[in-house]
Amino acid sequence: MTPPILEATGLGVRHRRGWALRDCSLAVPAGRVAALVGPNGAGKTTLMLAAAGLLAPVRGSVTVRGTAAFVAQDKPLYESFTVAEMLEFGRRTNPRWDGEGAQARLDALGVPLGARTGRLSGGQQAQVAITLALARLPDLIVLDEPLANLDPLARHDVMRTLMGEVAGRGLTVLLSSHVVAELADTCDWLVVLNGGRLQVSGDIDDLLAGHLVLSGPAEAAEGLEPVSAAVTGRHATLLVRGEPALDARWSARHPNLDELVMGYLRSPEAAALPGPVEVSR
Repeated sequence: MTPPILEATGLGVRHRRGWALRDCSLAVPAGRVAALVGPNGAGKTTLMLAAAGLLAPVRGSVTVRGTAAFVAQDKPLYESFTVAEMLEFGRRTNPRWDGEGAQARLDALGVPLGARTGRLSGGQQAQVAITLALARLPDLIVLDEPLANLDPLARHDVMRTLMGEVAGRGLTVLLSSHVVAELADTCDWLVVLNGGRLQVSGDIDDLLAGHLVLSGPAEAAEGLEPVSAAVTGRHATLLVRGEPALDARWSARHPNLDELVMGYLRSPEAAALPGPVEVSR
């Protein structure tokens, strides 16, 4: 079996205020587009920095089988540099560098090479930052909120061009976002962090198929062990794992991605994780 491109085992990272990550074990297969979601302060950026080799864990380990490139949320560019100068800077500071491909990509996107990066639109800055990362020819690209502060059209353009690179190169992507709806059409793997702990890690289609949203009378919930529950008067809506034996009064359907994510985030102690055999491969 092909080993995962990204694997963390017992990963722990501690900052001054406490643990940013604790006992985090996960594996992301190669060629996947993995969505990393969770509330602010959940440890998403910490996990990404550790995966990119920019932060050393206190406990456990994190392994990338290949090379990784990281793009921070603030799209780190030298604002006084032109786009062409950023490309030249990248060429001089990276032993692996696809300058021709990077220039061709920016030409196709209509990003002027002579423009200073500080004067580009937010969408263009995101495209330049991602292009610089892709030019390093990574096996894994890690994107921290790449769509933050972009308008809907720019978000669509960034994701469309990124997915083109994924299809063409067989690249693996780990990206964080607060907008779960935007991830449903592009991501096929889900990682949920909450309070520095891993709650969910797995194939999105499998996760959705393995859960049900139940709607019915609250008294019918007795005996069920839901991931999360919302009760309004006598009516209850539950997110449950698997296919438990149900009272005939329940209406059941599979959740969408947003419902799955929100169900787990509302219940920090719940988890949908692979067994230790899967994690250790």
